[in-house]
Amino acid sequence: MSIKPMEIALDEARAAAARGEVPVGAVITNPQGVVVARAGNRTRELSDPSAHAEMLALRAACAAAGSERLPGHALWVTLEPCPMCAAAIGFARIARLYYGASDPKSGGVAQAPRVFTHPQCHHAPEVYDGIAEEPAAALLRSFFSSLRR
Repeated sequence: MSIKPMEIALDEARAAAARGEVPVGAVITNPQGVVVARAGNRTRELSDPSAHAEMLALRAACAAAGSERLPGHALWVTLEPCPMCAAAIGFARIARLYYGASDPKSGGVAQAPRVFTHPQCHHAPEVYDGIAEEPAAALLRSFFSSLRR
């Protein structure tokens, strides 16, 4: 599978950083691999704690599909999804999740609470981590180090 969707997600993350947002980007591809939604974090811009890149991309893809479910679709995100986003990914029935950097502090997929392993989880996507991990992690390190100056 092409890395192109992750390159687009990295572009979205860079755009988020330029807006003063935490640099996270997300892309959703349909079963044919065509990009149907893309977004970067906008929590500050929209004054909305749920405006994570994944949530915005899921909303756009669902609106385009005319459905709350996206079977066969893949989500590409630069950072391991948080528990809120992981739950929404399951609710949307995303088939495959690809993410870049792990998030030991706030991740919800490989880190506790491991949302997809809970018995209450109705759908768990196939998960592929470490996709373009270094550029995704570098964006985050750069962003947070600039805040500490």
